[in-house]
Amino acid sequence: MRLHRLDITAFGPFAGTQRVDFDELSTAGLFLLHGPTGAGKTSVLDAVCYALYGAVPGARQSGQGVTLRSDHAAPETRTGIRLELTVAGRRLEVTRQPPWERPKKRGTGTTTDKAQTWLREYDTAAGAWKDLSRSHQEIGEEITQLLGMSREQFCQVVLLPQGDFARFLRADAEARGKLLGRLFDTHRFAEVEKRLAERRRATESGVRDGDAVLLADAHRMQQAAGDALPLPELAPGDPGLADAVLGWAAVARSTARERLTHAHCARTAAESLRAEAEGLLGGTRERARLQRIFAEARERAALLEERAGLRSEAQARLERSRKAERVAPALDLRETTEAEHRQAASDEARARTRLPGTFAQDGAAGLAAAARRVAEELGGLESARRAEQRLAGLAAERADLEREERADETVLQDAEEWLAGWEEVRADLQARIDAAQQDAGRAEQFAVQREPAQRRLRAARQRDELARDTEAAQARTLASRERALKSREHWLDLKERRLKGIAAELAAGLVDGEPCTVCGAVEHPAPAQKVAGHVDRDAEERALAAHRDADEQRAEDERRLGLVREALAAATAEAGDAPTSLLAEEWEELERVYDTARAGAARLHSTQEESRRNEHEWERRTADRQQAALRGAARISRRDALDREQALLEEELLRARGDAASVSARSGQLERRAALLADAADAARAAQDTAQRLKDADARLADAAFRAGFDTPRAAAEALLDDEAHRDLQRRLDAWQQEEAAVRAVLTDADTVAAAQQPPADLEAVERAAEAAVRRLQEAVSVQDAAARRCSELDRLSVRAGVAVRRLAPLREEYDRVAGLASLAAGTSADNERKMRLESYVLAARLEQVAAAATVRLQRMSSGRYTLVHSDDRSGRGRSGLGLHVVDAWTGRERDTATLSGGETFFASLALALGLADVVTDEAGGVRLDTLFIDEGFGSLDDQTLDEVLDVLDSLRERDRSVGVVSHVADLRRRVHAQLEVVKGRTGSVLRQRGAG
Repeated sequence: MRLHRLDITAFGPFAGTQRVDFDELSTAGLFLLHGPTGAGKTSVLDAVCYALYGAVPGARQSGQGVTLRSDHAAPETRTGIRLELTVAGRRLEVTRQPPWERPKKRGTGTTTDKAQTWLREYDTAAGAWKDLSRSHQEIGEEITQLLGMSREQFCQVVLLPQGDFARFLRADAEARGKLLGRLFDTHRFAEVEKRLAERRRATESGVRDGDAVLLADAHRMQQAAGDALPLPELAPGDPGLADAVLGWAAVARSTARERLTHAHCARTAAESLRAEAEGLLGGTRERARLQRIFAEARERAALLEERAGLRSEAQARLERSRKAERVAPALDLRETTEAEHRQAASDEARARTRLPGTFAQDGAAGLAAAARRVAEELGGLESARRAEQRLAGLAAERADLEREERADETVLQDAEEWLAGWEEVRADLQARIDAAQQDAGRAEQFAVQREPAQRRLRAARQRDELARDTEAAQARTLASRERALKSREHWLDLKERRLKGIAAELAAGLVDGEPCTVCGAVEHPAPAQKVAGHVDRDAEERALAAHRDADEQRAEDERRLGLVREALAAATAEAGDAPTSLLAEEWEELERVYDTARAGAARLHSTQEESRRNEHEWERRTADRQQAALRGAARISRRDALDREQALLEEELLRARGDAASVSARSGQLERRAALLADAADAARAAQDTAQRLKDADARLADAAFRAGFDTPRAAAEALLDDEAHRDLQRRLDAWQQEEAAVRAVLTDADTVAAAQQPPADLEAVERAAEAAVRRLQEAVSVQDAAARRCSELDRLSVRAGVAVRRLAPLREEYDRVAGLASLAAGTSADNERKMRLESYVLAARLEQVAAAATVRLQRMSSGRYTLVHSDDRSGRGRSGLGLHVVDAWTGRERDTATLSGGETFFASLALALGLADVVTDEAGGVRLDTLFIDEGFGSLDDQTLDEVLDVLDSLRERDRSVGVVSHVADLRRRVHAQLEVVKGRTGSVLRQRGAG
């Protein structure tokens, strides 16, 4: 990376635009950046860092553009940095402008512009610059990628800040580790340590969980095995836990199987005893059963002998009933026929009582003939009946015509009355519509005027309020300006008084034997003394802080005044010069007439709707009147036709009804007479038929009784039994027969007879013996089942424990491996001889590289006397491997770098900084750094050492590098010809550049 040109505007102490031509300064290879204290030497380096990374180095970095802006800059001048450089073979130009609070272009007050960034690249083929990006994020990523370094690494490697490496030499291992960790980005190795520790805790938790599961299975196996075999005292994580559990499980399974064998033998013996007892119990129960059956059979046989006479009587009664059953069909036929004849005779008598006396002696044939004659007469009245129905319909039609006529008269009267006032109603509606339309037009006009009038009134009220606020803001602004001016004068006065007495302030810090920070002398014969009223740094800084606070308050009051004035101007432009009261009156009058016109316009729609409804009503009334007239003419002709038809029908009915009141009445008389004659004829025929069938049934019954062996039909009827009595009698006979056969079978059975001849059986004693054998077998079966379940449960849990042990084995191996790696990385393992953490080990390697690179320059600066070496010794409870010692060739002894003197510390830290720059550069991918800045205390060196240091810096030109030395030592201005001087003044600092010539 080589810097070419730097433009600084309104940045830090620089009020205007200052330019640095690094190409001219780099011609000599070594150039000096000098100036009085506080002039802004470090601000030049801050500008380089801000151009590249958008932030300044170290503690000065704030990220807020307001703090970077020069207090001396004019309000209209914007802060900006432009840097032109070459990196990775590309010539780039970076321009950055932080956020800026500038005065408004219109009105008073300020406004804030956002931060802006440009990145351009020089196209050698086209010979012109081309834009690459204007995005802050994209430009930051591009610069970081090209340089290969973060902002913190850049500040340590390129800018070499004052005092950092001197502190690095005197720091302990912990502080060195923090700095090296930031520079070389070794947090990933710390993350590896953390990740290994987390993996160790996770795998340890997994092993403990697996051991807990295995112990839980062991306790379940102990419960299954009983208390005969105690479980060893074990805990999760104990060594050999898996082997102990598996060994104990094997012993428990063997013991359970022996118990199962004993239980099986006991069950076999109990089953033999139970079988013997059950056999004896079955034989005893069978003998007792046969003896009981034989005794019961003897009792039933005696009872059958006693009932022998009843059985003979029942058998005879059943035989007579079977004979009478052959006569039963004839008896049923005779009873049915007799009932039908009685019913037919009764029906005939009732039918004849309803007939006139002239038909009392007629037979069935005469009654049927009379019925036919009446039916013929009834058929002749059908035409007259239809004429009578039509006559009734004519009366209904005439009544309908009269109702229609009355309704049409009402319609005509209503239509005439409504149409008589139609013209007046239409004229009134049209007038109302015209008035509403006029109101709608006026409302639209007032609505257009309403919004501007309202805005003008609001603006007038705001104008009055802002006028009052403007007066107050002006008073506050004048007061704050006066305070800011006074505080600035006070600060400048104190600053000038302090500069006059700065010699006394510097002399206060002199110590005999230590070099002066200004001239480098170790003797101080006449140091300056403080006079009365001396101003120290604290007083000046308090005055400066008060001035800045007052100036910020002034800027804030001016910004607020500008905002109020701008708002007042906008409100005045909107409202004009008219008084607010007059505008309010105009607004109220406009609102009143607008509300009146809008209310009138609101009636337009309802009036139009009412007009349309009245138009439709006029059309309907006119149509109703015409239709009513047409219906009236049709009714006249219809009424005449109905009169003619009615006269013809009345003449026909007069002939047909005879002496009856109407044709319908005559038809009813004939229908009733025909029905009575037909019923009487049917009843007479039925009575004759049933009488003949009754005679036939009597003859068949007498013949059937004689054939069945009965003297009379009555005797056969008395011997006949109904179904229920017959079934009951048959059941009794069957039961007697079955009982006799069953008794005979029992009394003749050989087994029963043999059992009856034996002594009575003692069943209770045999049952007690059998129950005892069953209980013994149940106990043996229960013991065997429990032993079998114990063996099965132990086998299942043993298999489960074996699976758990096999699954836990790789987890234990992983834990052992991860725990070893974690303890090795953390420095707690016995294999880690120096007890170094992984991050410390990496940092120690980097420190060793830095020490080797720094030694090359340190030996030259010290004329071969000093050499930097890296130490792995552990210091107290600190880190191991981050020790840094210096070897003195004059004494041949190795000592800590904290024992170096002031001058020795300077060139040792300078050598360390240059060595660190080389190592970090290689770490960043070998990016070439052609421009370096060294901000160190050269005043602590004697002339010979200063020459040697400058020779080392001058030797950097061999690699085509340019080195800028930041110092205010006067001797350097004589030795280094290329210079960049920072000159401070009351209006800000300026830069003066001088080349090597």
